[in-house]
Amino acid sequence: MTTATYQVDTRAPRPVRRPRRRSVWAEMRHRWADYMYVLPALAVMMAVIAYPIYYTVFLSFFKTPPSLAMDDKIFVGFENYGRILTNDSFWSTTWNTLIWTFFSTFFAYVLGFGAALVINREFIGRGIARGILLIPYVISAVAAAYVWRWIYHSDFGVLGALLTQLGLADGPVVLLDSVDRVLTALIVVNVWKEFPFAMIMMLAGLQTVPDQLHRAARVDGASAWQRFWHITVPHLKGVTLITVLLLMVTNLGSAFTIPWIMTGGGPVGASHIWITQIYEIAFGRIRFGIASAYSVILFIAIMSLGVVYVRALTGGDERRRQE
Repeated sequence: MTTATYQVDTRAPRPVRRPRRRSVWAEMRHRWADYMYVLPALAVMMAVIAYPIYYTVFLSFFKTPPSLAMDDKIFVGFENYGRILTNDSFWSTTWNTLIWTFFSTFFAYVLGFGAALVINREFIGRGIARGILLIPYVISAVAAAYVWRWIYHSDFGVLGALLTQLGLADGPVVLLDSVDRVLTALIVVNVWKEFPFAMIMMLAGLQTVPDQLHRAARVDGASAWQRFWHITVPHLKGVTLITVLLLMVTNLGSAFTIPWIMTGGGPVGASHIWITQIYEIAFGRIRFGIASAYSVILFIAIMSLGVVYVRALTGGDERRRQE
C-alpha cells in the first residue's frame, strides 16, 4: 500500500496585477466611433451653452455704458467685479438670495417629504390626492405668479378679505408692498410651487425601502417612529441629498419668474435676488458688462453646487467599485 505525499507551497502568492487605466485621451481615441454618434449633440451644446458662457465671461471685463454701442465697449479688466463686490446693494441682494434659497429649499423639502409619506400609504382616494398635490407643479409659473399677486392684493386680495372676516386683521393686509413682509410672501408662493417636485422624488425613494425590514422591526417591537428613523431615513439619504441640491440650484439660478412678475424686485429692492438683479442691470439700466460680471459670480456659485451634486451621484458607484 503506497502513501501519497503532498507538498505545501509556502511561497507568497503573486500580487494580482490590475490593468493599467488608460488616460482620457487614449480612451477617447479608443472609442472615437462612439463619440461620432454624440458629435451632433455636442455641437449643439457648444453653440447654445459653451459660446454664451464664453461671451458672458468675455463681456464681464468690458464697460458698456448705455451711450455706447456694443462695438465701442471699453476694456476695464476686473473693475466690474470690484464695483459689484464693493456695492452695498450687492450684499443686501446676496442676503435676500441666501434667505430665499435656504427657506424655499427647506420648506419645499419638508412639505414634499410629508406629502410623500401620506400618499405612500394605501387609502381610498389616493390617486385623487396625488393629482391634487401635483397641481402646483404643473401650473405655469407665470399664471401662478399672477394668481398669487391678486391673492396678496392689499385692497382686493382674497387673503386679506379672509383674514378680516376671521377677525385676524383689522384692515387691508399689506404684503407685496411691505419691505418687511414681501420676501416671506414670495417664499410661500415658491414653496407652494416647488414642494410637489420634492414629493415626487421622496415618494420614489420611499418605494425602494425594503418592506421586509419594516416587518422584521415590527416583530421585534419597534415603534413607528423607531422604524421611520432607523430604517426609512437611512435608506433615503441619497435621494434626500440629490433632492435638496436640485432645489437649491433651482432656487439660486432659475427662480426668476415668481419674484419678477409679482414684485419686480420691489419695494425698494427688498425682494431682489441675484437673478432678478442681473436682469434689471442688463435690460433696465443697459449695463451689460456689469450684468455679465454678476452672472459670472452666480455661475460660480451654481457650479459649486453642481460639483457637490455630481459627487453625490457618483459617490455610491465609487464606493461599490472599491468594495
